[in-house]
Amino acid sequence: MRLDKYLKVSRLIKRRTIANEACDAGRVTINDRPAKASVDVKVGDVIAIHFGNKETRVKVLSVQDAIRKEDAENMFEYLA
Repeated sequence: MRLDKYLKVSRLIKRRTIANEACDAGRVTINDRPAKASVDVKVGDVIAIHFGNKETRVKVLSVQDAIRKEDAENMFEYLA
């Protein structure tokens, strides 16, 4: 699955266009490498999203095209 779509489906970022813009601006990395929106996300990848002074790091647990809002948190695990 594309990175921008994963960020939207998992509800880490609210809209796909915003996820796409964050990737283009270099604020999203996968496994400590800058990632474009078209990069494929796989189980086990570590995604870091930088918003201002805050950084969110998550580990991908599952990749699904569609998921209910209540189950979206099961797609990833927050890392310290």
